[in-house]
Amino acid sequence: MAKAKKKSAKKKTTARKAVAKKKPAKKKSGATSGLNKTTYSLSPELQAIVGSKKMTRPQVVKGLWAYIKSHKCQDEKNRRMIVPDNKLGEVIGKKPVDMLKLAGHLNKHILK
Repeated sequence: MAKAKKKSAKKKTTARKAVAKKKPAKKKSGATSGLNKTTYSLSPELQAIVGSKKMTRPQVVKGLWAYIKSHKCQDEKNRRMIVPDNKLGEVIGKKPVDMLKLAGHLNKHILK
């Protein structure tokens, strides 16, 4: 009789059906958020770097990084540090800045 009980226990574990998990719907690549829609006026110092009077925040950041890379304003050893030239120094200050601190310096030059 003991053998019969073991067989029934095995049947219960193998008899379970796998529950299919729902995959989250993929977002459309053209989806926009509030940051992508709102355009801001820029200070004259920031306009000189990014080349436009009005932009969205993502466009400003993209333009700033294009300037930083084209003018080689990143430190050679520590790539996280941004060493400003004269033009960039008017926006972020004269001292080297960590790249994660750039957003705080940009807030002063993005006008509503």
